[in-house]
Amino acid sequence: MENNSSNYVYNSVTQLDDSESSSRKYLAKVFAWMFVALGVSAFVAFEFATNLSLLSLIIDPTTGGFTGLGYVAIFAPLAFSLVINFGFNRISYVGMIAIFLAYAATIGVTLSIFGLIYTSSSIFTVFLSAAFVFGVMAVSGYKTTMDLSKFGSIMYVIFIGALGVSLINFFMHSDQLSYIISFVFVAVMIGLTAYYMQMLKRIGAGVEFGTESTNKLVIIGAFILYTTFINLFMSMMRIFGRRR
Repeated sequence: MENNSSNYVYNSVTQLDDSESSSRKYLAKVFAWMFVALGVSAFVAFEFATNLSLLSLIIDPTTGGFTGLGYVAIFAPLAFSLVINFGFNRISYVGMIAIFLAYAATIGVTLSIFGLIYTSSSIFTVFLSAAFVFGVMAVSGYKTTMDLSKFGSIMYVIFIGALGVSLINFFMHSDQLSYIISFVFVAVMIGLTAYYMQMLKRIGAGVEFGTESTNKLVIIGAFILYTTFINLFMSMMRIFGRRR
């Protein structure tokens, strides 16, 4: 699972009068970059899943285990997450884009492994299901008048705990624990989707367009939603995916 952080975002926003049009403009840019990242991930996943020479770079054809580069690909997204989370003031807008797209590419490498484990029809069905659930919760988070801040904080704490257990289980290889963690992640990602949408809506109402800071906030917003969706999709695959 990938790291998901958001608290630092508020520090970079100057609150202005709430503007629905400003929020929509900001979110439109956020979703555009999110879709770009999904496209990059899908392309990389397809290339690795269908090209044995590329796949052999991450999966040892003899042992069936991960190669050294494979382990790097698995844990690289976490490193990219930390860089994006803590490098807002130090990294330029162009640099933020490059890191975000590199992050999406490494996620694509990880997703390519799903093609070896699950059937193509299963992957497609679960992807559509995850997209539907994500869309419903995104709209709910955007429309609700209830303050989700406390709820989101609780969800995020649970997420961090589940992420830690997931990293430990990566080396323990407990299928039963992995199954339980997947259910926790699905529930948490559903809740966080609504929370993040409300948070980004408020951020969009308080940004000044045309500045580098706002441009970087767009990339961070896309990173947050993209990561949330990917975690939701991967968790649902582990629960509902049909193995080959």
